Amino acid sequence: MRAVAGRQQAGAGIHAQLVAGVGDVQVAHRELADAVAGDVGFIIESALDARGQALIALPGGKTPLPIYEKLAAMPIKWKHVTIIPTDDRLVAVDNLLSNVAMLARAFIPKGARVLPIATENSDHKAAGNAADARLQDLHWPPDLVWLGVGGDGHTASIFTGPDFDDALNAPKARRAVGVLPNPLPPEAPVARVTLTRHSILSARTLMIVLTGNDKKALLEQAIKDGPLSPLPVGRVLAEAEQPIDIHWAA
Repeated sequence: MRAVAGRQQAGAGIHAQLVAGVGDVQVAHRELADAVAGDVGFIIESALDARGQALIALPGGKTPLPIYEKLAAMPIKWKHVTIIPTDDRLVAVDNLLSNVAMLARAFIPKGARVLPIATENSDHKAAGNAADARLQDLHWPPDLVWLGVGGDGHTASIFTGPDFDDALNAPKARRAVGVLPNPLPPEAPVARVTLTRHSILSARTLMIVLTGNDKKALLEQAIKDGPLSPLPVGRVLAEAEQPIDIHWAA
């Protein structure tokens, strides 16, 4: 069963596509993958038609993997598409924790340009400076920034902790910063680089994809709390002026 709902929040249009699985979660997730891949493909094609090139920022994690498979199979002029991660861990590119490595495996064989924003670096501040310098060379703004949501409310690698304010309130010209989450996430206990709130919200299109009832409830509360939200995703979305497309499956 598919339900589509829309609402207004903090000046931004929140367009939520809810793919609710009735008795079969796998079916719901396949429908989610089809819907998201179709939307992302349309965004890319529209950018190519309008400007001859596309720049998209994509997340890591497990949820996007089946979507990337469907997206990569689309007959898109991939050689004109540049892909960056929304965030990445400060690990070697052959490390399983590397987001750019996952994106490269999916899209480089199709001809896309996949650019790393992180390197193996023990100094997350220096890594953030290097990531920002690399992103300054790209045509901006991105045509799409696709975000996930963590169980703790983080999005991209904007976490609560000592670098939270840097990621939220960096100057508008700043595109990336280094962060050291505190506490470190147990599934990936390393420092990271992330797009800043301003660079995320500069995107022509902003999309959130999530699964599970707990994350849905968390996101709904974060949106309701707006700028008073204690959660990074709530603080980021509270400043959004463009429509936000939210895709969710149980």
